[in-house]
Amino acid sequence: MHEIRIEENKIYMRFEINEQEQIKLMHLSLLPETGKKIPEEEKGGFRVVEVNYSGLDRPEERHGIKYIVTAPGYRLKYQSHADYRNELGRKLEIMNYDDATGCFVTSHYQFYDGIQVIRSYTEVENRGEEEQTLEYVSSFYYNGIEKEGILPRDQKMKVWIGHNSWQRELQWKSYSFDDMGLGQSQPDAIQRSSKVIGVTNTGNWSTKEYLPMGYLENTETGSNLLWQIEHNGSWHWEISDVTGHFYLQLSGPTEQESHWCKILKPGEKFISVPAAVAVGVDGFDEAVGQLTKYRRTIRRPNEDNRKLGIIFNDYMNCLFADPTTEKEIPLIKAAKEAGCEYYCIDAGWYAAGFWWDNVGEWQPSLERFPGGIEEVISMIRDHGMIPGLWLELEVMGINCELAGKVPKEWFFIRHGKKVYDRSRYQLDFRNPQVRAHADEVIDRLVNSYGVGYIKMDYNIEPGIGTEINADSFGDGLLGHERAYLAWLDSVFERYPDLIIENCSSGGLRIDYAMLQRHSIQSTSDQEDYRHYATIAANSPTGVTPEQSAIWSYPLREGDKEEVVFNMVNAMLLRIHQSGHLAELNDERKMLVKEALTYYKTIREEIAHGLPFWPIGLSSFSDEWVSLGIKSQKKCYVAVWRRVGGEPSHCFPVPHLRGKRVKAHCAYPSYTECEYGWNQDTGILSVRLEKPYCARLFELEWEEEA
Repeated sequence: MHEIRIEENKIYMRFEINEQEQIKLMHLSLLPETGKKIPEEEKGGFRVVEVNYSGLDRPEERHGIKYIVTAPGYRLKYQSHADYRNELGRKLEIMNYDDATGCFVTSHYQFYDGIQVIRSYTEVENRGEEEQTLEYVSSFYYNGIEKEGILPRDQKMKVWIGHNSWQRELQWKSYSFDDMGLGQSQPDAIQRSSKVIGVTNTGNWSTKEYLPMGYLENTETGSNLLWQIEHNGSWHWEISDVTGHFYLQLSGPTEQESHWCKILKPGEKFISVPAAVAVGVDGFDEAVGQLTKYRRTIRRPNEDNRKLGIIFNDYMNCLFADPTTEKEIPLIKAAKEAGCEYYCIDAGWYAAGFWWDNVGEWQPSLERFPGGIEEVISMIRDHGMIPGLWLELEVMGINCELAGKVPKEWFFIRHGKKVYDRSRYQLDFRNPQVRAHADEVIDRLVNSYGVGYIKMDYNIEPGIGTEINADSFGDGLLGHERAYLAWLDSVFERYPDLIIENCSSGGLRIDYAMLQRHSIQSTSDQEDYRHYATIAANSPTGVTPEQSAIWSYPLREGDKEEVVFNMVNAMLLRIHQSGHLAELNDERKMLVKEALTYYKTIREEIAHGLPFWPIGLSSFSDEWVSLGIKSQKKCYVAVWRRVGGEPSHCFPVPHLRGKRVKAHCAYPSYTECEYGWNQDTGILSVRLEKPYCARLFELEWEEEA
């Protein structure tokens, strides 16, 4: 038996190469192995990758539709490995092969200097003489997730699932294996099941039901794994049992779940979607901190994520997609007076009346803007703000005149028919004419209108894919998605300072295929600021704070506490200002301006800070909500009180326990609340007498001599 041992960024990995020339991943953790032996008969399930071709027998027992004992995956043999350094950190590549089919599989593991995260993906190459149909390939596979510690798994293993939905984004829930139907009735016996803890997305809205993420924790040993699948379409992850142990497996599109397969001709390769796994021992907050550092590392370098400009958008609880020159003029003035730096005209600028089903040509409406949209854009610039416009370039309305003139190959096709949803057709970005059309629109907005900000929305779900020039529906979808990403890259190459917000009916594509490109992410279409506190507080789990756009929309009929609650929602993240600012009374206007002025003094720290949750992640039913950002200089804690219960609450800040901390209420300046810092316990205590109140606290500590 041979071994490959890795110790990098405090991560321990150990591979075994057995006498049958098969390589097994036996250990992955921040904790070293304890020396506990795994019997040889159990090691069969400790593969590094699963790969399935059509038409091959799978003689070993696999039970149901779990992605184990794949063929040729189960019989792959180790050929070689490479262990070297690149500009990011250490890189490990493991190559396996299958003699019978000529299948060569390379598992890639990229480490990042100083960050406890591994990025993993798989390359499958057909070196045989016959074409093969690839039905499944894992991007990451690790068996034995429960083996650390001595307690039965039901007593120690928890899996957290990131539920996501329109207006209810970023909702994490924790489950035991027993909660999910994988209970261990006989702790000392090897049990087999056909049950999978599976989380899947099928389609082009990557996060319409779940975040492409998960968190696995061993409460006995503290060891944990936090992962994200970096894909803007169909993906799948699962946890289940094999050879007496439990595995975690991450992948992109699959045949069973998402109608995907790919024909590999001799000499052809397929590269899976990447996945990232944070390896930790210090709990959820620390794991998210490591993933935040990683996200910043892989992201396109851009000024927007350093400057954190304040955007005003006229949509939410304001014009609601009914802009006109007359309506925009007072809002532009009010936004400038409040301190906004970008001004985005949202949906409807391209049509006189009902616009939903005729989008696609993106020509300004003279009925809405009699002096031309250039007149309003000039007003925005004259007020010292950068103008923006709303787009939805991936679709074309069924009543768009252009849709009837272009070839059907512009669109997704299934069963010979155009695919549409909500009265829009899905454009196929593999088509060079579609990309040329999209380029013409972008070039016109930037060069002719002088736009510096684009809100790129996406409001349909075209389903499993397209049959045009594809081996499967899912293959067509994957090809489109990768072509769209490449198109985005080309736009940013031409216009590196252009800001394009990623929006999909709010937060229905919160994924790091998109967010490696986009500098800002819409988090929700939530219209109730009281609910938005929960989405805002949880948002750094799915997206870095500086990319997390949060609506703040003071209401016409509100009071000063409503304004403060609205502003605190966004002040530790990325402010997306809206609301009828011109119609607020002077006191409430000044509270908006005060918040934006203070934000400008701390946004540099937000851009480098790491999130933490003093009282844990939030649910919509919680009375109290809290989010913290820790930087090298200070710590910021936002607290929200909704309704019911006691008017006082404690907010632990463990990393400041024992430190001499100066705490003060940074916003609003009128304070009107009691608070105090306990050095011995590391707790910030806050009392808010009224329901639906919020405050932002600044904690500054003295460094020890």
